Amino acid sequence: MTTRPPYIAVMLLSATALAYEILLMRLFSIIQWHHFAYMIISLALLGYGMSGTLIAIFQDRLLLRYRGLFITATLLCALGTTVCFLFAQAVPFNPEELLWDGHQIFYLLAIFLLLSLPFFLAAGVICLTFRQYGDQAPRIYAMDLLGAGLGGPAIVFLLILVFPRDALTAIGVLGVGAALVGYRELKIRDRLLLGLTVGSAVIILLLGAWGPPLRLSPYKSLVHTLRIGGTRIIEERSGPLGLLSVVESTDIPFRHAPGLSLNASVEPPPQLGVFTDGDNLTAITHFPEDLKQLAYLDGMTSALPYHLRKLKRVLILGAGGGADILQAQFHQVPQIEAVELNHQLADMLRGKFSGFAGNFTKQPGVRLHIGEARGFLAQSKERYDLIQLSLVDAFNASASGLYALNESYLYTVEALKTYISHIKPGGFLALTRWIKIPPRDILKLFVTAIKALEESGIPSPENRLILIRGWQTGTLIVKNGPFASEEIRAVENFCQARSFDLAYTPALTPEQVNRYNLLAEPYFFQGAKALLGTDREGFFDRYKFDLRPASDGRPYFHHFFKWPLLPEILHLRKKGGMPLMEWGYMVLIVTLMLAVLTSVILIILPLAFSRCDKDRSSGNVSRWRVFSYFFAIGLAFLFIEIAFLQKFILFLYHPVVSITTTLSAFLVFAGIGSQASAKLARNRPCHRIVLIAVIGIIVLALLYTFALPAFFSAFTASPVGVRAICAVFIIAPLGFFMGMPFPMALAELAEHAERLVPWAWGINGCASVISAALATLLAVHFGFRVVILCAVGLYIGAGLTFPGQQKKAG
Repeated sequence: MTTRPPYIAVMLLSATALAYEILLMRLFSIIQWHHFAYMIISLALLGYGMSGTLIAIFQDRLLLRYRGLFITATLLCALGTTVCFLFAQAVPFNPEELLWDGHQIFYLLAIFLLLSLPFFLAAGVICLTFRQYGDQAPRIYAMDLLGAGLGGPAIVFLLILVFPRDALTAIGVLGVGAALVGYRELKIRDRLLLGLTVGSAVIILLLGAWGPPLRLSPYKSLVHTLRIGGTRIIEERSGPLGLLSVVESTDIPFRHAPGLSLNASVEPPPQLGVFTDGDNLTAITHFPEDLKQLAYLDGMTSALPYHLRKLKRVLILGAGGGADILQAQFHQVPQIEAVELNHQLADMLRGKFSGFAGNFTKQPGVRLHIGEARGFLAQSKERYDLIQLSLVDAFNASASGLYALNESYLYTVEALKTYISHIKPGGFLALTRWIKIPPRDILKLFVTAIKALEESGIPSPENRLILIRGWQTGTLIVKNGPFASEEIRAVENFCQARSFDLAYTPALTPEQVNRYNLLAEPYFFQGAKALLGTDREGFFDRYKFDLRPASDGRPYFHHFFKWPLLPEILHLRKKGGMPLMEWGYMVLIVTLMLAVLTSVILIILPLAFSRCDKDRSSGNVSRWRVFSYFFAIGLAFLFIEIAFLQKFILFLYHPVVSITTTLSAFLVFAGIGSQASAKLARNRPCHRIVLIAVIGIIVLALLYTFALPAFFSAFTASPVGVRAICAVFIIAPLGFFMGMPFPMALAELAEHAERLVPWAWGINGCASVISAALATLLAVHFGFRVVILCAVGLYIGAGLTFPGQQKKAG
């Protein structure tokens, strides 16, 4: 038996596991929706917890076969990354049916368990390595974290180069590579294992080449579209921000004109549909020889600001397929700037489809920027006559509440304050959203604008707002200055000509509302008046949905669910009550329930009834302290990691850059901290190192919680490279200290109670399973600051319950 642990193999295996975890988030965004990211994190950590349980119970037998099991489990993990996903996507799970189809819970549980298997195998190998080489736990943990830290950016880079389905194959091959390295590091001579390794690689490559394609939810727009005769995908491009599918329809042409007035007489020119992750339709419109053919764009609610005054300079946030740019060109705006986050969509407009689109991005007066909306404005000193943000999410997903867990920094109070600060005197901010009944989005956006004006010190916000609605969309106009009477008359004429309804103007009377798109009551007008009134908080409490404005500390604009509404939803679930439900939120709740249930059944109960801690090798170590300590740091580590991942999106702006930078920094520097703790432990007791680390975590977490906004403001105009370096330097000390508590306690157990090592691993995994969903739930209701404060309290508890050997009385 070699005395040196397989460090490199552990690092590669950890990189495989984390890359697979991130890729699953991407894959489920394609075949389902964004909110499944939280389920993926939980199921990954469920595998980690289950592995500790198994090893705690059968450790003697497993240790006798350590080297062979290391290779075998690593190969099964590599195979499982592809095979388990293929089986999981064949499960007929549909989140929209959770409330009325009891089978869906079992389908979700099946997916949960299937996808946890590769993580179970990877974690089992690493846990068994900790048990085999307990005295070197800090170094093993360091390589584990280093591998994870490298796996994050590796998969993001890979997603730039290949499609997600191909990336799945690459991850499987990386897992086989980990087995090959382990074969060498452990000095194994078994040719059968070597043959199995080569065979596993061949199977993975064959499944990658001839395996089934991704199967999208039947409720996604792309699936519906492709059922129409004459439709076909003519181009696909993939990247970390999404899978773009360009669809041509020859028999029934696209007529993408959201909320188009029913009075409109001009049809859109030929269009190509562009779907992101199978949904979120935008259109590339054929540029006509005569701009009059774009007159249909004047029949949308978003055209209102062009009828209030002559606009010379317009900024469009979220260019999409270019409809808003064409709308501005139709209204003869001389200077048009547009910002688009997804560079691949912009590349299609500039490249392959530029001829179809008339090269409009290269026409005089038009500039297309690649970047995030708030990041662009933070680095700009320009001011505009109009800033427009229109329909940046899909109608289907928005209407069904599937964006409920989507953190959006575009619609927070701070975001609107930024937009307003870049409007010229007399200029406008125009925000267009989908209409929902009962009203949610539009009213929440309305009160967010009120709050932004109030916090900006602007008096009488009621004189600076106008809200109109059509049959599908609504547009809110915020003016940098009070609306004049002639502007209000222009709004009334615009709506009358297009059969749009006035929902709020400073001079609106009850007789002028609810004329065309009739509702049982003028809900939008009533809501707007209540939100501008003196009893706003009372209206918040009485209203069926959560309308409180989103903030940068709680950026869940799309979250509207209130628990008192649940009985009514359950009663109406088979009577058309689906529009009342926020499905993303419900999936989170179900995920948390399943995480707790599976953790108890598969981790806690087996450990509780096992006898791994009741023999002499357990020493005089308190079982209660082991449980409390490892459960606390399992919750706390992910609480801090998730909260700061979200906070740094605001600083780095680009979500892919943010997640890659912050996640990698946390894991790499935690690995460095683990390695440093091993050196410190040579002449210091472990509990003292943990105490120092906990104090460091508490001080830095609290300091960052209150000081980061000022720091972000100071560097917000710096280039992205500079901000990324700053982010790494900020995270480094916090990550360094967070890497110490786990390996130090594990080393202590390895010395005094070695059989408790797998037990501790399982408890930590159990807490981690729960923490991902729980942290998100806390953030939705209370904000990220509360999540961090909870983590601080947990670390304090961990510091008080360090599981060292207890001194005997007398």
